[in-house]
Amino acid sequence: MTDPAKLDSLVSRLVDELGGAASVALVRIGDQLGLYTALQKQPMNSHELAQAAGIAERYAREWLAQQAASGYIAYDEASGKFALSPEQAMIFAEEDSPFYMMGAFDAIAANLEGQAKVQAAFRTGAGVEWGAHSACLFCAVARFLRPGYRSNLVSSWLPALDGMVERLQAGARVADVGCGHGVSTALMAAAFPQSEFVGFDFHIGSVEAARRHAADHRVGNIRFEVATAKTFPGTDYDLVTFFDCLHDMGDPIGAAAHVRRSLNPNGTWMIVEPQAGDTLAENLNPVGRLWYAASTMVCVPTSLSQEVGLALGAQGARRGSGRCSPRVASRACVARRTRL
Repeated sequence: MTDPAKLDSLVSRLVDELGGAASVALVRIGDQLGLYTALQKQPMNSHELAQAAGIAERYAREWLAQQAASGYIAYDEASGKFALSPEQAMIFAEEDSPFYMMGAFDAIAANLEGQAKVQAAFRTGAGVEWGAHSACLFCAVARFLRPGYRSNLVSSWLPALDGMVERLQAGARVADVGCGHGVSTALMAAAFPQSEFVGFDFHIGSVEAARRHAADHRVGNIRFEVATAKTFPGTDYDLVTFFDCLHDMGDPIGAAAHVRRSLNPNGTWMIVEPQAGDTLAENLNPVGRLWYAASTMVCVPTSLSQEVGLALGAQGARRGSGRCSPRVASRACVARRTRL
């Protein structure tokens, strides 16, 4: 028998969920048209925002109402004006904020574009190659991960490795595997100009974007090459890094073996993976929900498209897959991301 109270509770929750889903397109419009940036400068009504952003007032009026109803911007009834609070600005307007979330909205939009391909794979069990996903996915992932890297990589993660900062300051050889658009590689290279950094990725488009990024920021001690985690060239590395990519690989065990061969006797393999509990029950929460969604749409299909196709998934660390034995690498550090 249906419990009316439980049904009402579920319906209420779904209304809230659908409101969030419906907001994705509107948030991205606000980002791309500079509406959040404009509101950050001063409170505005719809006419003032339209003039400041160069958009039609009628659209500005409706967009402002939806954003205020979502709690993404603030509304003052007395003045009839809208604004961004400092906290809202950190999420929607300040790209250097550790809480900047615009990349997540872009990634969700990319997943919707990729639905047909992943849906077909559900029936066959086949994979979907990383390069076959929506073109905007690669930029979205880089944009999503950048705030966390900027806030933690140089200040927290590298110092957690005993003696690594000193080695990087003196001059070390570093391979950043699965580097994507090279955000992590460039941050390390800029912080440690005496060291040599090579970013490797198997996606040609991402490597090209990484090269442009490095050139734009005039980082000289860095280069990018197309290579897989099992074939990247070079030996005698002091540090090999895998940021948010081990679980996407078809053969993470083979990749780990290759890392061991590439390290010098005192080298370190640094692995950063999504935050996960040790059991499924521990991951049945809002954060786990998002990671499982990303995993279903991107991580698992990408792994299944490669050789072996182990398909660990974005929460694979709960099964111990993020850790390696002493036989795999000389030294390994596993960091669990606490930020989405």
